[in-house]
Amino acid sequence: MGMQPVDASALTFSLVRDPFFRLQRALRLVPRQGMGSLRRAVFFALLAWVPIAVWAYLRDRLLPGVAPEPLLSHFAVNVRCLLAIPLLVLSDSLAESVLGPLVPRFAEMGLVPADRVKNLSEVVGGMNRLRDRKLAWLLIAGVVALATLTGDVRAQQVDILNWAVGEGGLGFGGWWFLLVARPLFLGLLLAWSWRLFLVIVLFRRIAALDLRLKPQHPDRAGGLGFVEPVPWGFAFVNLALSSVIASHIAHEILYHGAHVASLKAFFVVTIVLLALVALAPLLAFMGPLMRAKARARIEYGKLAGHHASEVHARWVEGKTVEDEAILMAPELGASADVEALYTCATGMRALPLGKSSLLAALIPAALPMLVAASVEVPIKQILLKILGTVA
Repeated sequence: MGMQPVDASALTFSLVRDPFFRLQRALRLVPRQGMGSLRRAVFFALLAWVPIAVWAYLRDRLLPGVAPEPLLSHFAVNVRCLLAIPLLVLSDSLAESVLGPLVPRFAEMGLVPADRVKNLSEVVGGMNRLRDRKLAWLLIAGVVALATLTGDVRAQQVDILNWAVGEGGLGFGGWWFLLVARPLFLGLLLAWSWRLFLVIVLFRRIAALDLRLKPQHPDRAGGLGFVEPVPWGFAFVNLALSSVIASHIAHEILYHGAHVASLKAFFVVTIVLLALVALAPLLAFMGPLMRAKARARIEYGKLAGHHASEVHARWVEGKTVEDEAILMAPELGASADVEALYTCATGMRALPLGKSSLLAALIPAALPMLVAASVEVPIKQILLKILGTVA
């Protein structure tokens, strides 16, 4: 089937050009042209961390000295500010580059029939309106405010904020972390949770358009192989969240006697859950792919059986076959080609999932955990154990 003409503007969906993005543009954090992700990442990182670091330095709490666990030993604080927050901001550009071109391809590749391209544009329009609803962002702001105001400050002084506690109680650095740095991280994380939900809804609505999947397509995903990179769009988000979790673990190992051996189950469960979150949007296509595979097993089975019967009658029994065309069709060719076509059609995957998708989901989730574990166990030893398990 030839490519269908597509109105690009009607099929344009941007995941990140939402009210929060437009607010940043109004505040001139985002330039009029482009996204300015790098400069925003640096700005928010410095906003979160510099006041804390300056206060800690002036109070001799930055390096080992007055405080038994100085600021630089609290990896969770530094990782949130200097790694996780910038990664969540940089995710804007990454998600835009990965997810932006996908929607028009459903029409360009004929997966959405020509008579339903209008329905696809209506889906996109509805998603743009859903993305722009201010209620979602008000709820995010409310959750952040509630979490900030109801946190147990005393418990945190014993744990993550003990570097900021002095004779007068919690110092400026601690309050800056509680009222600025952590809410900023939480707000960005919730924003990306909402965006992930939007992608899941988008794909579910597209999957409901009676996609014209192609069982014989060599990508073994009915022609949906182009959506496999979707988890890469959330790779920085996964890396940010995994890094924060791993930073807590590393601190516990170094300063509170925790051991990697007792945390193995936690490592595995965390990595699996984070990977599943990144892969979640692809689940929307499981139903259509499984139905297409079931139909292909019947339809291509009939084709292969009919072709085999005609070949047997013509070349083994020496009869004149009624359906000579099926033996002469160049797209079918020899029996081996028919077998390959049947194998390809019935070998469709239940998900448009490949090695690239798995790597995009697993690497950002696993890498920080590997670094945290290396605090106690050398990375070389960990890798040898992993290779020994796989081999």
